[in-house]
Amino acid sequence: MKKSVLSVVALTALSSLGLAACGNQASGSHNGVVNMSEPSNLLTLDQSKLVDQVSDVTLNNSNQGLLVMTKNSQVVPGVAKNYKVSKDGKTYTFNLRHSKWSNGTPVTAKDFVYGFQRSVNPKTAAAYQYLFDNVHNAGAVAKGKMPVSSLGVKAEGDYKFVVNLDKPETYFKYVATMPPTYPQSKSEVDKYGSGYATTSDKQLYNGAFQVKGWTGTNDNWQLVKNPYYWDKNNTKLSTMKFSVAKDPQTALDQYQSGNLDEMQLSGKSQVSSFKGNSEYHPRKEAGTYYLEMNQKKVAALRNVNVRKALSLAVNRNELTNNVLGNGSVPAKGFVASDMSKYKGKDFTDDGYVSSAVSSNLEQAKKLFAKGMKEVGQSKLNLSLLSDDSPDSKSMTEFMQNEFQKLPGLTVNDVNVPAKVATSRTEKGDFDLTVDAWIADFPDPVSFMSLMTTNNGYNHGGWSNSKYDSLMKQATTSDANNYAKRWNDMVKAQKLMLKDQAVAPLYQLVSPQVLKNRVQGVNYYPSGGNYDFRYVHTNN
Repeated sequence: MKKSVLSVVALTALSSLGLAACGNQASGSHNGVVNMSEPSNLLTLDQSKLVDQVSDVTLNNSNQGLLVMTKNSQVVPGVAKNYKVSKDGKTYTFNLRHSKWSNGTPVTAKDFVYGFQRSVNPKTAAAYQYLFDNVHNAGAVAKGKMPVSSLGVKAEGDYKFVVNLDKPETYFKYVATMPPTYPQSKSEVDKYGSGYATTSDKQLYNGAFQVKGWTGTNDNWQLVKNPYYWDKNNTKLSTMKFSVAKDPQTALDQYQSGNLDEMQLSGKSQVSSFKGNSEYHPRKEAGTYYLEMNQKKVAALRNVNVRKALSLAVNRNELTNNVLGNGSVPAKGFVASDMSKYKGKDFTDDGYVSSAVSSNLEQAKKLFAKGMKEVGQSKLNLSLLSDDSPDSKSMTEFMQNEFQKLPGLTVNDVNVPAKVATSRTEKGDFDLTVDAWIADFPDPVSFMSLMTTNNGYNHGGWSNSKYDSLMKQATTSDANNYAKRWNDMVKAQKLMLKDQAVAPLYQLVSPQVLKNRVQGVNYYPSGGNYDFRYVHTNN
């Protein structure tokens, strides 16, 4: 997830910031109203400044961009009733429908121009600024070397919005579904200044719902049907009530007593009790957990046989089934499965390298002995960095035991607070660490770009010129040819996996239960995850 690379517990929490229904009423839901629970607080309603999943989901349902994500990684018209792309792939022209803000004023192309400019403006310090990298002059604007007015976006009248890119970007259609590209009201930003979007009444909404009752610090808020939304006739719910409930056992008790519509299960015991139940929904995310091996710090980890041995030593089925037990599944590659397809074939199948994601202890021992001989060592001491949550400790203890089955290898678990683990990972202060990534949009490049030389998220320091060349082709010369671009990235994934740049471990699944009377919840593996526009209840 390009919001940040987090330690294991932090990203597990992030992934859970979707739905978990809860309420204090006698019944979980009644006609037109659903009570929801979140395990973490809403942090912001600022389209440009979001960094967390709760804010992402909330903005995804209270505001709307040019396009909207739907099932199977398809996009459909949002505020833009249609759009066209130039033959060279560098110009996107969006024809906007006549829509309104929640105060009844028109949403125009100028609001999109301002929204793009504000997200790129260095004064905003947007975490998602990188999404605009290919927009003409974005780099110079982001560095403060050019005024925001020079950004490659313009309004042609009130209802035509044009984006000029420096190079083709076939996944820009996905970028156009994300909150940092949403329209923003300049008058509203000017009115509230630094207070803009810090409470629900200091923001305007152009989506299916408006946010109500959020003070910026409280643990509850509402999504209320927006009477000015252009497609309001298809919004069935009048209100969705949210409150923060951090105790999964309390939520489970309420769910089982009939007071809750939905909740996210926590731990092996809860998941096991619902498997096979029609209310159980394992939500597979476009997220991969993987082992990073610090080649900059540890000379032995520069040896491919040592890296392959570490990967082969981990029994991923044992890890997912018996240690985690939350429905997560062994990874098939670095890029998450069920996210991107071309001609009906999943990217992970096209780029599959069995040896990079398999378990074979005997082969691991042979490769480790070979690698240690090549580096001139008989023994190796490594530390495995993670946070100090109970789940993370269980996982690192398991991995420690797996690794130490390799003769001559000693592994010490280093479990520290999540913020410390993240900071140390980002600084390269580790030998081994478990990282995780959740794609913001359903394109392999969201993962693949991480492993290019000197990328800030390539914490292990792996570098391969051929890989860099393939990724450069995918984003430049082949960017406007989907088949060639796909093949470039398939080759790149195979190359990195054969060289065991990282050791993919498992793909994240968020286990949820949903009462059968709640219908129309749409879930997508990447981005804002949940679309509530068509939720309704059958009581």
